[in-house]
Amino acid sequence: MNRIQAQVTAIKSEQNITIVTFYAAEEVMRMMALELDTEIAVGTKVVLGVKATSITLAKGLMGEVSSSNQLEVYVDRIITGALLCSVRFTFAGVSLESVITKASAERMLLKEGDAVTALVKSSDLSILEVVPWT
Repeated sequence: MNRIQAQVTAIKSEQNITIVTFYAAEEVMRMMALELDTEIAVGTKVVLGVKATSITLAKGLMGEVSSSNQLEVYVDRIITGALLCSVRFTFAGVSLESVITKASAERMLLKEGDAVTALVKSSDLSILEVVPWT
């Protein structure tokens, strides 16, 4: 599970859906939640989580996409297996991983040092823990 430190900047709810906005390393991120812990409020520091298989990578992305979270990063490392590739990149000072198919990595001509956009749907982001203020 990828972990990203962030701070809650806004919470909007309607019916049973809540959109939580975070600030993480100078990036705005959004999460869609069906239930939100009552201790989460604007200003709360949290650790966000996203599965490696829930991070899509785009190279040379142009135009608009519906993914709320679009992180401009550089590929640090690629580990290629028979079917899948683990693609490592750094965001917010933390190494994160995306798992994609080997065929996708080959089609994209993906290599270390490439600039890519890491895309995460708001429904794939979660709050793993609340961080105490220090």
